[in-house]
Amino acid sequence: MSEVVSPRGVAVLCEASHFCMMMRGVEKQHSATLTSAMLGAFRKNKASRDEFLSLVNRGTGRNEI
Repeated sequence: MSEVVSPRGVAVLCEASHFCMMMRGVEKQHSATLTSAMLGAFRKNKASRDEFLSLVNRGTGRNEI
């Protein structure tokens, strides 16, 4: 995305649940992995990064990120 669109910054947040952990083995029903990547303005500018994360939190109703 960064190479094609040439934005000032890119922020990606990906949350995934592992089916095997939910159904077998440790049986943790609400286990999830959260991965993020911040490039450009999101990496260099704390205010931009904080704004992005607050908007994500508001959209999901979560306070954990």
